[in-house]
Amino acid sequence: MDPDAVAKAFVEHYYSTSDNDRVGLGGLYQEASMPTFEGHKIQGVQSIQFKHNISTVDCQPSGPASCMLVFVSGNLQLASEEHALK
Repeated sequence: MDPDAVAKAFVEHYYSTSDNDRVGLGGLYQEASMPTFEGHKIQGVQSIQFKHNISTVDCQPSGPASCMLVFVSGNLQLASEEHALK
């Protein structure tokens, strides 16, 4: 399995679901999930909402169990913010 293809498929699924069917992301987050962007902590499945613009997707194999790290860069705009974050 090509790691780059898997990473790109995951990123496409994640952001497409984020845009079109937010409820579908429920399986990827828990109520205790709390991403942090520049000091803003956002907790819970319903609160994790943002607009995005992807610039790059890179991945690398990681760990012994066929794991991988996926790095996505671009712009992100939280629902409560006027300006996008890098």
